[in-house]
Amino acid sequence: MMMFTARDRLKLLIGASAMTLGACGGGGSSTPIAPVIVTPPPPIPPTPPATGLTSGLLRDAYRANFNIGTALNNTQIQPVSESAEIAMDQFNLITPEYELKLDQIAPTEGALNFDAADRIVDWALTNNMAVRGHALVWHEATPDYFLQGTPNDIRQRLDDYIGAVIGHFKDRIHIWDVANEVISSDIYNGPAGIGPDRRSAWYNAVGSADYLDWAFRAARAADPNAELYLSDYDTENPIKRDWLIEILQRFRARGVPIDGVGHQFHFFLDTAAEDALASIDAVDNEFMGLINHVTELDVSFYNDPGSCWNANTGCEPDLGPTPPANMLAAQAQLLRDLMNGLTQRSTVEIVNLWGVKDGDSWLNSAPVERFNHPLLFDRDGEAKSAFHAITDTNYVI
Repeated sequence: MMMFTARDRLKLLIGASAMTLGACGGGGSSTPIAPVIVTPPPPIPPTPPATGLTSGLLRDAYRANFNIGTALNNTQIQPVSESAEIAMDQFNLITPEYELKLDQIAPTEGALNFDAADRIVDWALTNNMAVRGHALVWHEATPDYFLQGTPNDIRQRLDDYIGAVIGHFKDRIHIWDVANEVISSDIYNGPAGIGPDRRSAWYNAVGSADYLDWAFRAARAADPNAELYLSDYDTENPIKRDWLIEILQRFRARGVPIDGVGHQFHFFLDTAAEDALASIDAVDNEFMGLINHVTELDVSFYNDPGSCWNANTGCEPDLGPTPPANMLAAQAQLLRDLMNGLTQRSTVEIVNLWGVKDGDSWLNSAPVERFNHPLLFDRDGEAKSAFHAITDTNYVI
């Protein structure tokens, strides 16, 4: 049975007023972004942590190995939600879910809006959590104007944008997903599939994957001390894993600056942890000195056919708000196996869950609306067996 993991992510529309940095351009030419002095808003005061668990149990369980992060957005911190309270209590890193993407910061040419991004970044830092910058280049978050004009126009626009964004957050964000989901998704046609580069709007506008080189070089120029990552999903698939390695080898040959790889582990209950660990090993075996991050970790309780993703037909029936105990146990065992393997790999420095509570997950809406249970905490904020399995070696699944 074919499985599709291409996602129909929901967009959070930011309604804050834009900070104008230059006049809007016309036609295909790029409009330079004028430098400005920006005063960040005052930090949001910390909120008392969530109760019910030993404070810091999750992050402390892996403190000697890697940081533990999660995704949040502004709707969860103002007012502070239960998910945000749990994040403060158990995690030490935040990935803003939407706020740092291109279509949120620069929806129109010549104007940058940092208001929403500043709010969540400053909230995280105030609460003693680091921030992963996600993401500078992603085809699903690129306004049409950004890809107009000649390749030179596009490169100049990209250079200006990356310079402005990294410059704005230079003292607050030190890790960036420079390129997100740029490896070909055509993995179900075997070796004859089109790869290694996704034929996205970026690729088509530029006529090649050179935009990746431009993005990484611009990011390094903007902050020589920042860590720069390529993040993608399905790296546990052998075909896509090979394409990832091919791109990394190309970067090495061209001298493209990159510090690491982000693996989006969107698992199913029958995913083999060893397949995911093999993707970490494949990067390590290139001997490029690259860091590995798990950037988006969750475990879907559905394994739908391609028709569900393409036409919403043939989807597995809704499990409802209370999943079967055997499925919860399978999730717990899979995550225990994964985390045990990750602790044995010294190049892994961050593991980032894509959400806190089950009710937060994008998988409740993609590919169809139904109850999913992919995270460590249930809808009531209670720690699930998966949480206990990865924080207590004596916990019996």
